[in-house]
Order: sequence, then C-alpha cells, then structure tokens
Amino acid sequence: MTTTTATPTAIATTATTATTTARATSRPRLGPVPVLWLALLATPLAAGANAPVLILPDMARALGVSGSTATWLVASYAWAMAVGTPLLAGLLRRRGLRAVLRVASALLVGGTLLVAASPWLPLTLTGRAAQAAGGAGLTAVAMSLAGSARRMGVISAGFGILGASGPLLGAQLAHAVSWRLSLCVSVIAVLAVPMVSRYATTPAAPTAPAAPAAPETPETTHQGRFDVRGAALLTAFVTTLVLLPHTPAAALGSSAVAATLLALHIRRQPDGFVPAALIRKPLFLGSALLALALSGSYFTLLFSVPRLLADRAGWDAGTAGTGQLVALLTGSALSWLLAAASARMSRVAVRSVLVGVGAAAAAIAVFASWGPLLLVATVGGTFAATGANAVLSMHAVSSAPDPQRPTAIGLFALCYQLGGAFGPAIATALVLAA
Repeated sequence: MTTTTATPTAIATTATTATTTARATSRPRLGPVPVLWLALLATPLAAGANAPVLILPDMARALGVSGSTATWLVASYAWAMAVGTPLLAGLLRRRGLRAVLRVASALLVGGTLLVAASPWLPLTLTGRAAQAAGGAGLTAVAMSLAGSARRMGVISAGFGILGASGPLLGAQLAHAVSWRLSLCVSVIAVLAVPMVSRYATTPAAPTAPAAPAAPETPETTHQGRFDVRGAALLTAFVTTLVLLPHTPAAALGSSAVAATLLALHIRRQPDGFVPAALIRKPLFLGSALLALALSGSYFTLLFSVPRLLADRAGWDAGTAGTGQLVALLTGSALSWLLAAASARMSRVAVRSVLVGVGAAAAAIAVFASWGPLLLVATVGGTFAATGANAVLSMHAVSSAPDPQRPTAIGLFALCYQLGGAFGPAIATALVLAA
C-alpha cells in the first residue's frame, strides 16, 4: 500500500495453494481465490490513503483549519490501518474469514458515509479512521489468501498502482465534484466481498517456500481467552508512535511508558496478543523493521516530491501530478518483477537490493534539483517499499509457527503502515511547512 500505503501502507501472506469451498452454488468451489478478486479487495485502501496528497490545501480551506491540522486526515487513516490490521487479523484467526469480511465491510461503508456527510473535522477524522480499519481488515484477508510471493506480488503491485493513481484521482474528483468524494474511493473494495466470501479458503498458514503448511478452512477458528490487555497496550503503543512526529515531547514519554507496559505484559503472557516467540525471531523482527523504514521513506517522498518539483524545478501542479503518477506506476511494476524473481534469490540478495535502492532514492530526493531526477527518486522509493511489502512479508511470516501466522501478518502490516503515519508528518516538517 501506498497507501499503502501503503502504503502504502500497509501495509502479508498465507498458505500454499489453499482449498476452497463456495456457497454461491450448490456444489463446492475448489481452488484458491482468483488473485484479481484479492487485489480488488485489498488495493482500494491505497487509493484512499493517497487521495489527499494533492488536495490537502483544499481540504484545509473547506474545514477552516491550517494545512498542518489537515494532515491529521492522513495521519488518522494511517493510524487506523496500523492498529486495525493486527486487531482484525486476530479476529480472522479466532472467528474466521466471513466474520472479518462482515466487520470490515461495515466499518468501511459506515466510515465512508461519515466522511461524505460530516461538516466537522472530528467527525470526518472518525470516518477516515473507520474507513481505514475496514480496509485494513479486507487487506488482511486478501494477504492471508495470497499463498505465494508471486500472487502477493500482484497484490502489492496493485497497491502501488492504486496508490500511484490516488493523488491524481483525488485531485480530479475534487475538481469535478468534491474533495469528500476523493476520500470515498476505498469503498469500492466491498465489490469483491461477495465473491471472496463464496470461497471457504483458509486464511491460515502462510508458508515458507521450503516448508508448506497444511491449509485450514476459513471457518477454522482458534478459541481461547482473548488477550484484551495485550491488544489494548499494543493499540496504546502504536497511538503514541503515530503522535511522535506531531507532539514529540509528550509522545516520547508516553511511548516509553506504553512500550514498558507492553513488554511486561508480554513477559507475563508470552502467548497473548503479541506472541513473545514471534517478536524474538530475528527474521520476523528484521523484516518488519526494514519494511517500516522503507515505507516511511516512500511516504515521505510521496508527499514531498510534488512540492519539490514546484520549488526546485518550476513544475506546475498538473505536470508534477502526471509525472509522479508515471513514476509511481513504474516503481510498482518493477516491484512485481522483484517479487516474481525473489524465489530464486537469497534473502541477503533481496534485502541488499531493497536497501540499496531505497537509500539511493532518499539521497537523490535530498540533493536533486532537476525534475526528472526527482521522479527517479520516486520510482526508487516506490520500488523499495512495494517490493518490501511483497517479499519481506513472506520472509516474516515464514518464521512463525502455523497458529501464529495470522498474527504475524497483522504485526508485519502494522510496521509497514506505521511508515504511512510517519511519512506525511516528516514531509510536513521538512518540506511542506517550509
């Protein structure tokens, strides 16, 4: 996700070829869910996340707030994606596919109605958060049903493409109708819900390439007492992290307290909402943290480059938006090639490519003043973040035992989506507020 987000954020994977059962006809439907339906289920989240990129000033004027205050419409979306992903992944593990589809669809549709009708910023923020949480749940389902790096690459590339289209699509809808319509595009994901719900594919067991896990049915649930305290502490910790770029002094102390309380809880309840064995795995932790760094860099570039193109190269908004769209589409397409080739590459090689390209993109953006070179930085940032979402998610989830793989999906995606929360704030502090 590019918003991705999206990255977006925000943005994992499951099982080998999962067997499915459909209720649409009287006969069961076998085979994995077609990947294009999974892409439709997941990727509108990225368009919704990136739609405000070029219309933040318009939204600020309409709501009667400053530009920096208007960025909360982006931050709230990223926060809800980051928090909603592990929470709804936990619901996926405990209650199955259809329960998550129902809850996520209700959140997405309800949030969209609020955004479309609310005249007040606080209520609009609530709607954006509900939209993002619902979209995160649908994305968790899609990623859980992907089953391979190649299919995951299709979903991640779709994130990149929809995320790439988001800024220009948002600007066009705002110009033709209203900026509120621009913030409602993620609702089209519900079109895929009836088709996906017909499949009884298991969302469990994302597999390491060398060690496939047995599939489950989507209605397979893992009962047991829900770790309410662990979920609440994780939510509090993520919230303080999202606030860190906006109110550093207060958020720094709060995040330290929340992190300490969460760590103590994990020690007391190692098999709770945040499994101790999972976060101690170097493969999982390294993959998740690298995805966070690359996602944060990407979202910073996404919001900064249009302004840099205007200030350094003299491009107008239309030219900058079109150039950024082409760059984002190119980076997304190249990331799919990496995902397809990753099965033949070592983990070290994949990470070297991602880190090298991501670092080069950030360096170019800092020093370049020529417009096409700034677009090259956008290509590199998109490639690194989208490729990380597709490939590192497979690495991260492969380190988890079968029952914990939905949880691993949620926690990896949380880290990726945090980049979507940090990026706009960093861009505002370094570029947009200048």
